[in-house]
Amino acid sequence: MSNDLFRNKYRIPSARADWHKYNVGWYYITICTDKREHYFGEIIKQTMHLSPIGTFTKNRLDELHLIYDDAAILSYVIMPNHIHMIIAVEKTNKRNGSNNNDDVNEEMQHIARQCGRLSHIISRFKSFITKHARDNDIPFMWQTRFYDTIIRNPADFIVIDNYIKNNISNWKDDDYYSPSSL
Repeated sequence: MSNDLFRNKYRIPSARADWHKYNVGWYYITICTDKREHYFGEIIKQTMHLSPIGTFTKNRLDELHLIYDDAAILSYVIMPNHIHMIIAVEKTNKRNGSNNNDDVNEEMQHIARQCGRLSHIISRFKSFITKHARDNDIPFMWQTRFYDTIIRNPADFIVIDNYIKNNISNWKDDDYYSPSSL
């Protein structure tokens, strides 16, 4: 039973498929901001106007393939309070497979390895954005965790990609919609 607990205190069960390792595949990911705050910017006249943290986040998404040689963002949209993306994790990471950063907690590295490569990449991405916000006194927080769907075939990919491409124009119908905080 203690294996089911985190630090022998509590355990939040995973929503991920127990039959999939999340090391290789194509995934539809949604990452939300804490309390669905509009940290990334606002949609005005069906155009997303990025805030400074939104612009930084966009740049990091565009450069993710430079950090991870085993992952690529195939499609994404940054909304005021969340991000949708399709990410491909293709093979075992050779260049960045081990983390030589001495200040990273070894226990968290162990947990990340158990959760699969996808969780490791998303966790590091979220941490990078959070660190930038803190270093620059930008108010910002993520919701814990993220939502994922395994993309199983080309037809699923096309439906999800179209959803992402049309998300800004369908903002008021989005599950994560909230009125502008301006």
